[in-house]
Amino acid sequence: MQAANAVRAKGASHVYAAASHAILSGKARERIAASSLEEVVVTNTVPPAADGDKITVLSVASLLGEGIRRIHENTSVSSLFL
Repeated sequence: MQAANAVRAKGASHVYAAASHAILSGKARERIAASSLEEVVVTNTVPPAADGDKITVLSVASLLGEGIRRIHENTSVSSLFL
């Protein structure tokens, strides 16, 4: 949270954070809510608690499903990430 404050102090008008496997433990949610972050975007690769103020959870279900389909059909999986 101090990093968000530091970049705001240097003139950033918006500060966002993202994580692929967010484990929000302890007071993490309260700290995010009280921070100068606009939004924290996480994936549901670990079971998230409910979305909260400033926290957006994105599903990876369609990406995983498409990866499984491509493996089954012996087509490129790496092209999903290019």
